[in-house]
Amino acid sequence: MLNRRTLSLAAVVALLAGCATQPAPATLADTLAQTPSLSTLHGLVVKAGLNDTLKGQGPFTVFAPSDEAFKAVPAKAMDDLAKNPARLQAVLNYHLVPGTLMAADVKNGPVKTVQGANLTLARAGAYVTVEDAMVQTADVKAANGVAHIVDRVLMPPASH
Repeated sequence: MLNRRTLSLAAVVALLAGCATQPAPATLADTLAQTPSLSTLHGLVVKAGLNDTLKGQGPFTVFAPSDEAFKAVPAKAMDDLAKNPARLQAVLNYHLVPGTLMAADVKNGPVKTVQGANLTLARAGAYVTVEDAMVQTADVKAANGVAHIVDRVLMPPASH
C-alpha cells in the first residue's frame, strides 16, 4: 500500500513539474519588461498607466522604440513628456495599433492607431518602415499581440 501511494504521489509530482516547465505566453507588457533594449519604453508605459492595457486581451501591435531611439529624443522633449501624463499617453498610444499585424502582412498605406491618428506603413521585401522609423526587429510575438522594435520615437500630429 505504501509503495502504491508513494508511486501515485511521485506521478502527481512529475505531472505538476511537467506543467511548470510550460510557462504561460508573455503579454506585450511582460515582453516589454523582459526585453533589455526596451527598458525606457517599459518604464514610460508603466508611468503612463498603460501597463494594464498591454496585459489585457488585445490583440495589439506595438511599434516599440528601442532605448537607442529614446536617446535621440531631445532631453527637453522627454522632460515635457514626463511632466505631462496626457501627452505621454498620447505619444505611447500613437505607437499602438489594434489587432495583430505581422511584418509580412504590412500593406503600404495608413493604419489607425489607438491614439486616433494614422501611421503610414511601408514594406519593401523584408524591410518595414513606420513613418520615418525602420523596424529593426520584427514579429516579437506575445500572448496578446506582436511588437516590432523600431529605431525612432514617433510623435503624433499636433492636431490630435
